[in-house]
Amino acid sequence: MQKFKILSFFLASILLISACQTSTKNDQQEAPEYTSNTPIPEWSKDAVIYEVNVRQYTEEGTFNAFAEHLPRLKELGVDILWLMPVYPIGEKNRKGTLGSYYSIKDYKSINPEFGTMEDFKSLVEKAHEMDMHLILDWVANHTAWDHPWTQTNPEWYLQNEEGEIIAPVEDWTDVAGLDYSNDEMRKAMTDALTFWVKEANIDGYRCDVAGMVPVDFWENARNAIDSVKPVWMLAEDEAEIELLENAFNANYGWSFHHIMNKVSQQEQNATDVAEYFQKTDTLYPSGTWPMQFTTNHDENSWNGTVYERMGEAVKTMAALTFTVEGMPLIYSGQEIGLNKRLEFFEKDQIDWTGGEDMTEFYQSLIQLKTNNPALWNGNFGGDLKILKTNNKESLFSFSRQKGENTVIALFNLSDESVSAFVENGPEGNFTEYMTGDATTMPISGLLLQPWDYKIFVK
Repeated sequence: MQKFKILSFFLASILLISACQTSTKNDQQEAPEYTSNTPIPEWSKDAVIYEVNVRQYTEEGTFNAFAEHLPRLKELGVDILWLMPVYPIGEKNRKGTLGSYYSIKDYKSINPEFGTMEDFKSLVEKAHEMDMHLILDWVANHTAWDHPWTQTNPEWYLQNEEGEIIAPVEDWTDVAGLDYSNDEMRKAMTDALTFWVKEANIDGYRCDVAGMVPVDFWENARNAIDSVKPVWMLAEDEAEIELLENAFNANYGWSFHHIMNKVSQQEQNATDVAEYFQKTDTLYPSGTWPMQFTTNHDENSWNGTVYERMGEAVKTMAALTFTVEGMPLIYSGQEIGLNKRLEFFEKDQIDWTGGEDMTEFYQSLIQLKTNNPALWNGNFGGDLKILKTNNKESLFSFSRQKGENTVIALFNLSDESVSAFVENGPEGNFTEYMTGDATTMPISGLLLQPWDYKIFVK
């Protein structure tokens, strides 16, 4: 939502990582079994997710105008379309001219700026016809100040000692916090969640600040939604791992995102990347996974573009998100090299001219993931095994294997050239994915330029 939210997630992520148990998987021992009970749709097994900012996507900023891009996105290869909130935006205490998508005035209506309910249903249908799935952004923690509930049911909201409705966080001045000790409010929220599955046939939700809503609410809501149709759900959270046990299929890889930023700025190195995967190895319940990303709507608007944060390492970090464990995200415009902070509360259209090289780059990464089961999501893919290199500060190398498919990745996470040796990698004949060159493993004396990487496939 707003800039300080990212800071709060960052601090939570630090606490999360420090609390994790060190994994033994990379020492060839099995980690303790910890299995999620959350249903997993088959179509999510190798999916890549794409975040849609409807307001900024086209000059019109409508569903119908965005629908014109569906063939392009199908060709790109994305599977899940995540639409930022599509509901009417509150006017009371609004920020900026157009307000925040996350200040919701009505959970069961369409923002008239975007079109009509029929326009939205048509978009969902067109996406399904192209074998893509569509999920909605959901905001369960708070509403706009002029949501009807504030008048009809003020007891559904957080209140101060004077009985006045308050924001869930002091700086979130454009929203009013909901009180989850109220069962009637919970029922209304669950009803609204099932509404969109019944009425528009959507395929799931990305849930805003999911960790600020009680776990048992999400678990009950997931059961209600799945009784209508099996869905896929993403939690904007990293610290509340319990959310993944019975409610969500994936959460945010916030910690890894911040590590990538710091490595790009040479404030951390490959050792920190390796330690992250060692420490989080046993954290996720089996069958769930993080969403990995180099940018999203929050990062772009508040913390800077990928080029501001990652500089020469932009492609390197993108390739990492497609090869490590987890589901990769592409944000609106990222596939054409968007190098602009999009305004959050105003109209600020994406310029779609140019960027063909980045489109081809992301298309190739999506094909890499789709065509190699070792890189698929959760238990559908292979475990990440960290490989020993001759330069642990600069080099990060790992292998993933699923059935007969093996992928070996080698990344130079530094701004200097490095001659790379890998001690314990798989042996045999491989193909370097980006060049098509035949290569014999193990890796010995391979020169990598600054921020260079190699992905070998068998």
